Amino acid sequence: MNLESMSLTDQRDLAKSEEVHASDLAAACYRQIERLNPTLNAFITVIPPEKNLLPSSGSMPLYGIPVAVKDLYDTRGIRTTGGSKFFADNIPQEDAFVVQKIKKAGVQIIGKTNTHEIALGVTNNNPHFGACRNPWDITRTPGGSSGGSAVAVSTGMALAALGTDTGGSIRIPASLCGVVGLKPTYGRVSLRGILPLSWNLDHAGPITRKVEDAALMLQVMSGYDELDPSSLKTLPGDYYSHIKDGMNERKIALAVGNFIDEADAEVLEAIRKAAKVLEAQGVIIVEVNVDFLKEAAVANAIMTQADGAAFHRERMKEHPDWFGADVRQRLETGAAFTSTEYSLARRTQTEVKRRCEILFDEYDALILPTTPITAPVLDGENAVERARQLTRFTSPFNLTGLPALSVPCGFTTEGLPIGLQIVSRAWNEAGVLRTGFAFQEATEWHKAKPKIAL
Repeated sequence: MNLESMSLTDQRDLAKSEEVHASDLAAACYRQIERLNPTLNAFITVIPPEKNLLPSSGSMPLYGIPVAVKDLYDTRGIRTTGGSKFFADNIPQEDAFVVQKIKKAGVQIIGKTNTHEIALGVTNNNPHFGACRNPWDITRTPGGSSGGSAVAVSTGMALAALGTDTGGSIRIPASLCGVVGLKPTYGRVSLRGILPLSWNLDHAGPITRKVEDAALMLQVMSGYDELDPSSLKTLPGDYYSHIKDGMNERKIALAVGNFIDEADAEVLEAIRKAAKVLEAQGVIIVEVNVDFLKEAAVANAIMTQADGAAFHRERMKEHPDWFGADVRQRLETGAAFTSTEYSLARRTQTEVKRRCEILFDEYDALILPTTPITAPVLDGENAVERARQLTRFTSPFNLTGLPALSVPCGFTTEGLPIGLQIVSRAWNEAGVLRTGFAFQEATEWHKAKPKIAL
């Protein structure tokens, strides 16, 4: 039985049926970490097995499931670096709220994953802890900033992982590494105890192998946190029970227009084929011009850099040389934006939110590429320009705070994964996950594994 190739739900069911012991699940992941992490550098810190005891109760919903945590989430007694020299020796005294929740569900946290420095970038070429590499081609970026989390899941070093997403940092690495990444609605998952990049745009969510795994993780992660000012009180969601409901007569918008057409031809072809797969299940597909999203991408970049500069202002004054060159450049750019430029970006945010509300009054979901290109080479590339390019299709939905899911939908002729992005109205994670599951079950893309992991 090859545990390394199974999904979270598969392994959970095996553990519940007692076909395998829960301790075997973590052991399988540790074997992969020992074998692959020296090459891929997915983890900044690995928690030794002897310090990672099984929870006492086997009735927990995720009992014994090994999960990796992006190194922005506070973990009590375990260093949390943020991928930064400033926090290299930071040992939190308590867990982030979401870490508390997954522990109560029975999760075993096996390590802290590599991230682009302070989450301000998408290459995951970290100058302090080393570059994280794409398992499909180790000369290429895994995407970021949650690159280590996506690599860990795609190679069986973890069954699921926590990421953060300010301009696409969950969905981009999920797309480039051939796994599933979910950014929930803003306010659905608490941000308390997570190193901020932008107080206005940050989201927390899961990276998994399969859509149903993401639904289970969200079930555990979500919930109101009265101590987090970004957390919103909503009715508890049920993301898993109805994931297999049919798609017949659902109306989905297929994004088109100049904004979308700048994507690579192979990416666009994969998205068109994905639309045909959904259409064969009774979905009504309508082409919709989304050129208005270009303004949203620009506004998101302004707010991300300005908010990041505000949070790190004292560190920039004291030790600007402690930041990597690309991150320092983006922080300096953010600090230089005028109040007028920031105010106009916020106005764009309001306007695009309304445009999306109108869109989703008519359509159940929107589909478009997750990224306009597949994984670029890691070395010798302009990280600032890569951020602008790779966040093109993801960042508008941070600005609007809408739920967005990336699922594998094909490969290029070079064998690099392509991601399909599914977006819907606020709080409709259930609909996004149901659409993703329907596509997943009608295709085989999610079953592919990078050769390095086998």
